[in-house]
Amino acid sequence: MNKETLNACKELAQLIAKDERIIALDAAKKLYEEDAELKKLMTEYNVQQLALTEEYKKDVHDEEFINIINKRIEELYNMISNSPVMIKYMEAQEEVNAFMNEVNSEITFFLTGERACTHDCSSCHSGCASKR
Repeated sequence: MNKETLNACKELAQLIAKDERIIALDAAKKLYEEDAELKKLMTEYNVQQLALTEEYKKDVHDEEFINIINKRIEELYNMISNSPVMIKYMEAQEEVNAFMNEVNSEITFFLTGERACTHDCSSCHSGCASKR
């Protein structure tokens, strides 16, 4: 990559870093990383997954044990996924992903002169609706 392109990438990254969605993700990530209860749940979830994997490796499976582990894994999954901290983190991540897709779409447009298909034909006028 030439120096001019590298500098443009750096400048773009600095602008993106100032976006409210990136700032919100950083804040949500910090809360996520500092949440001791969430860490505890995730650690137990991983341990339960490992125990389940180990049980399935055995020649003879203890079905009652498997059912108990599966039930606990489901409980842990629900507790983790319903955690307000996890919800906020995942929502912030989705916002950043959508934003970065927009950025990539604009870069592609400036390179090709064409908008990426959004599957919403009102945005592009390329006639893709007639191809269905």
